Amino acid sequence: MAGVLDTVDMRTQLAGRNRLELLMFRLGGRQLYGINVFKVQEVIRCPALNTLPQAHPVIKGVAHLRGKTISVIDLRMAISHRALPDDEESFVIITEYNRYTQGFLVNAVDRIININWSDIMPPPKGSGKNSYLTAVTQVGDDMVEIIDVEKVFAEIMGVNEEIAEDIIEEADGEDVDDSVHVLVVDDSSVARNQIKRLLDKVGIDCTVANDGQEGLDILKEWAKDDVPVHERINLVISDIEMPRMDGYTLTTEIRKDPKLENLYVLLHTSLSGVFNKSMVEKVGANNFVPKFNPDELAETILEIVKK
Repeated sequence: MAGVLDTVDMRTQLAGRNRLELLMFRLGGRQLYGINVFKVQEVIRCPALNTLPQAHPVIKGVAHLRGKTISVIDLRMAISHRALPDDEESFVIITEYNRYTQGFLVNAVDRIININWSDIMPPPKGSGKNSYLTAVTQVGDDMVEIIDVEKVFAEIMGVNEEIAEDIIEEADGEDVDDSVHVLVVDDSSVARNQIKRLLDKVGIDCTVANDGQEGLDILKEWAKDDVPVHERINLVISDIEMPRMDGYTLTTEIRKDPKLENLYVLLHTSLSGVFNKSMVEKVGANNFVPKFNPDELAETILEIVKK
C-alpha cells in the first residue's frame, strides 16, 4: 500500500470519466470505510508517536516522517468518540488535504477499488445532520461508508471563515452588480455553507446544488430559457468529490453543451495539488482553488466577476 500514488498518470486518466479509486479501511470492526485515493500519499504501519500536551483528544500524537512532522488523528474517535484500541498492527493513512499533510489512524487497510461515481450515493436521510457520512456505496455484499473529512477537520482544527477587511472594502468599492450570480456545487453541507456565507459578505447571490448531477440539471433547466445562461450566471464553483457525478465530469458535460460551454468553472477542492493542474487542463475547467482559504477564494471570485 505504500506506493498507492506511484501510477499518477494512470489515475489522472480517470478525470472526466466519473470514476474514482477508493481506498477501503476499517476502524476496529466489520464496517468498511473509504477515502479517495487522490487524497492519499501513502499507507504505513503506525510509527512511534509523540504526544502533544493540550492537543485535541482525537489527536493521537505526531510522527516524524521524511523531514515532516505530521499529526495523527484517531479517526474512529473523531467520528464516534470511541478510541481505537492500542494495536501494533494499526496503520496510518497519510493524506494531503487542503495543502496540509495529515495522518489518520485506522485499524486495518482492506484494498483499493475502481468504481463509478454514479454508484456513490448520498447517505441515508435518517443518518441526521450530526452524521459524519458524506456518501455510501455498495461493494459486493458490503456497504462502504465515506466519511465527511471536511466536517472532521472543521471540528478538530477549526476553520477560519473571516475575510480580511480590505477584501470586503474592495468588494464594496467595486459595487458588485446585483445581477451577479454564482452556482455552488458541493456535497458537503459544511463547504456549501462556508461558500454561501463568503458570497453573502461580498454581496453576491448564489444557488446551491448538492452534487454534480443536480448542478448540471439546474444549468440545463436554465438553458431552456430565452436568456443565454452566461447572462444569468457568472460563475460555477464546484467541488470535485461528489456522489452521482463528480466535478471533473460536471465540467466535461458543461464544455460539451453549446449553451453552457462558455461558463467559467472554478474547481474548489481539497484534493492533492499533485493532480490538479493536469486535471483542470484535461477537463477544461478555468481554474482551481484549494479549500478553504476565505481570502484566496474571495479574491479569486471578485477577480472573475470583474471580468
